[in-house]
Amino acid sequence: MIRFRLGLADLASTSFACSALLEAVLSLRMWEHPGHYVEQTPWFHRMRPDFEALEGRDLLLSLVASNRFTPDFLTPRPTTVWPDIHDELAALRATPPEVVRPDLERAFLPHDRVVPAPLAYGFADPAGLLDRIAGALAEYWERCLAPAWWPRARSVLQADLVYRARMLAEGGADALFADLAHRLRWQGGELSIHWDQPLVLPRDQVDVDGRGLVLVPTCFARGASTFIDPGQTPVITYPARGRATMAENLRPPPPGPALTRLLGAPRARLLLLLDEPSSTTELARRLGVTPGAVSQHLRVLHDARLLNRARHGRVVLYARSALGDGLCA
Repeated sequence: MIRFRLGLADLASTSFACSALLEAVLSLRMWEHPGHYVEQTPWFHRMRPDFEALEGRDLLLSLVASNRFTPDFLTPRPTTVWPDIHDELAALRATPPEVVRPDLERAFLPHDRVVPAPLAYGFADPAGLLDRIAGALAEYWERCLAPAWWPRARSVLQADLVYRARMLAEGGADALFADLAHRLRWQGGELSIHWDQPLVLPRDQVDVDGRGLVLVPTCFARGASTFIDPGQTPVITYPARGRATMAENLRPPPPGPALTRLLGAPRARLLLLLDEPSSTTELARRLGVTPGAVSQHLRVLHDARLLNRARHGRVVLYARSALGDGLCA
């Protein structure tokens, strides 16, 4: 168990962020541990030929320990709600060289007893190792994740943030933390993570002490987690709500004849798709039509109070209202 002590100011400054780099790093678990994230399996099966052809494939595979841990320096704390992955890779390259070896040893030695050779070879030149890792992750991102997987995953993460904001507004911190992940407990000013198996950590208590706590949803976690070294700036990752929808057919089932006669086929299909929040761009991609066409139908459905919408940054997410749910049923 690890405990985060939050004062009133810390609680007030707790925020959410999403990280493309964190998703890229944690997604490497799929290549050796696919059974832990079954909703992602079809996506990564399609990516495998591109992944196997990567120049940095072996280096990337070496970054994940057999217990699925990854070194802390690979996932720097997000500095904005949606940091650009190129900025995150620049931050990775700028990691102080003296932290590389300790982070690698914390990730690998307790469980695997040895740091993998592609990483251990870099002990003599940690700056060079950081550059090679960042380059391999950039290639992996561009060739495997960015073309199709990231647009869908980003939509899931955006929907999670909108949902969490509503939970916080309606029920406060108690409701937010109770719904975030089964490992989390909030009591008496402490937010604690309870792991299924005991872990050996350098510390078991973190005083947030004005540094701010950042909560980050991910598609590659089965419970709440944090840095291996709790002395790092406070970050908690948790499983994104709605990630299971990534396993579903991207196209909705055909609407029934009654719903089609009432709304028309395009709007009926849209309404069926929106059981989870989604953006205009994502809906257009899933339906194989233009965003402009989708936007017109969304406007009509929203005016009829069949949809709710919420803005997250520059993106507007739509989801069925209670009236829309009743109509679909």
